Amino acid sequence: MTDGEFDVLILGAGSGGYACALRAAQLGLSVGLVEKGNLGGTCLHVGCIPTKALLHAAEIADQTRESSQFGVSATLEGIDMAGVNTYKDKVVSRLFKGLTGLIKGRGITVIEGSGRLTGPRQVTVGDTTYAGKHLVLASGSYSRSLPDLEIDGESVLTSEHALRLDRVPSSVVVLGGGVIGCEFASVWASFGAEVTIVEALPRLVPVEDEASSKALERAFRKRKIQIRTGTPFQSVKVTDEGVAVTVEAANGESSVIEAELLLVAVGRGPTTDGLGYDEQGVAMERGFVLADERCRTNLEGVYAVGDIVPGLQLAHRGFQQGIFVAEEIAGLDPTPIDEAGIPRVTYSHPEVASVGLDEAAARATYGDDAVETLTYDLGGNGKSQILMTQGFVKLVRRKDGPVVGVHLVGDRVGELIGEAQLIYNWEAYAEDVAPLVHAHPTQNEALGEAHLALAGKPLHAHT
Repeated sequence: MTDGEFDVLILGAGSGGYACALRAAQLGLSVGLVEKGNLGGTCLHVGCIPTKALLHAAEIADQTRESSQFGVSATLEGIDMAGVNTYKDKVVSRLFKGLTGLIKGRGITVIEGSGRLTGPRQVTVGDTTYAGKHLVLASGSYSRSLPDLEIDGESVLTSEHALRLDRVPSSVVVLGGGVIGCEFASVWASFGAEVTIVEALPRLVPVEDEASSKALERAFRKRKIQIRTGTPFQSVKVTDEGVAVTVEAANGESSVIEAELLLVAVGRGPTTDGLGYDEQGVAMERGFVLADERCRTNLEGVYAVGDIVPGLQLAHRGFQQGIFVAEEIAGLDPTPIDEAGIPRVTYSHPEVASVGLDEAAARATYGDDAVETLTYDLGGNGKSQILMTQGFVKLVRRKDGPVVGVHLVGDRVGELIGEAQLIYNWEAYAEDVAPLVHAHPTQNEALGEAHLALAGKPLHAHT
């Protein structure tokens, strides 16, 4: 049975899929949106939103514990995980209801169930086949594991399991020092758990500038988070007390770390297996769907967005790609997305944020002699002193040219990435930014001060 044809048929209602649906409907196109779970996908239900709610609760715990330094007498009696989870779930519920209302209000047809490609621009759900003049693949991602590492959901967890924990574990080994691993490590440390991060690569958040990684590691160690970088995982054994994690020590010998739980945070894989992509001839590599800068696959009229496309697996990347594809289908000829211009934020304590090239990438791209950097210490920023946070703004630019990278470390610096994104994407020179007025006292001033210094006009900047 075939149920008509849509202008745009979308497989997956996560950030990329629903953004494409909303924009396409806004442009007057008929839209079919296939989703086997809840509208909003990973980000809304088991990713960005609930994890940031946990991180905010963790911030409240830290502020309560440290309140005396602000002249406020308060005592942290403990962490009520039932209450934390209620707060987290209410945030998700409110956003889910709002998104559901938006999609209904735009006249988008939501098709509930597991979809599978069964022909050119056709998706079959149950016994019904739906067709689209244009097809958008937006099937999202899943939590990866490692070979022979079994996730049981009780002692060995993914981030999805961790979000549903009804207690604060006494101790945790976090396998993976990327964004997900660092954020959960930060939460649990704030809640009072003993945390050890195990990372095979030489540093935490390895996609960030090396200076940012080092600053985060220093801050984490100050918070008593144990860090084992350059330490490959070997095996895990579930014991009566929890887990015994065997890792390879620096001398090549094995060592064992015991804890209550193991969180496996080794990245996310593309959800493409069993969806008919291979059978219909979609070009793929390592499970990812290959797409060009205009999000087009090798099949005519078939696009791909979000985590299934190689590159940064970020909700806002998928969201923007979804909008782009809707406008592309509508004939608006939108500007392709610059992958380096996508902002990146790790919402730990402290936060790490960046946009553009890191120093190493800039030097590799333009040459050592063609790149210069400047680092402004947040010690010179009034609002950062009020918040009692440490960190920096690091600028990377081409000599006598535009700023090509902005890197920030410190509490709440993720909120500064908007201006940093404009600076990078508009190819601004330090001299362009230096005259702009930044409100005082704000952390935003740190960006202004850094550009003043880079333009050769440092005031009270610490460089």
